[in-house]
Amino acid sequence: MTSPRSRRFPRGVALAVASVLVLSACGTGPTAEGGFVGGDGSLTIVPVAERQPAPRVTGELLGGGDFDSDQLAGKVIVYNVWGSWCAPCRKEAPALEAAARDTADVAQFVGINTRDLDQAPALAFMRAFDVTFPSVFDPNGRELLKFGQQLPPSAIPSTLVVDAEGRIAARVLGETTRSTITGLVDDVAAGK
Repeated sequence: MTSPRSRRFPRGVALAVASVLVLSACGTGPTAEGGFVGGDGSLTIVPVAERQPAPRVTGELLGGGDFDSDQLAGKVIVYNVWGSWCAPCRKEAPALEAAARDTADVAQFVGINTRDLDQAPALAFMRAFDVTFPSVFDPNGRELLKFGQQLPPSAIPSTLVVDAEGRIAARVLGETTRSTITGLVDDVAAGK
């Protein structure tokens, strides 16, 4: 009878397994990996009378400084959950930046960078895609967990729209478009 003991994989095998696990967490399939479900672009709009308060999001910003969502009271907030390693995040980044510019008079976009264990890749992502809105550095998902079961950002990427009263109004699971987000922000800002 053999006793249980840990095995070490050759470095190449370990890196390949880690890569598959990370990439599967941001795909578009319906499977769950690492606590996240790949998004399919599905949209949930919460009727005004049924909206619940969004959690307070705080933390260190990529590149320095601090963020506190309480400082944005009275403004529509668009949270985008992303990672520098996520292919759909790379694809949607230009659309989100354009939507942020389109709606700058009524909304503040805020990224929540997750699963990047170091800021360097995330900062490189922001430079590569000319992302100008701030992002909270959330490597362990602490801020994401605050959303609980209400409308959790359970895919990477995910986008949440919070109305001016601080309530979650809409969620997109997976990659989104400029027109989708701009339309959501316009509707939410108009009280819809």
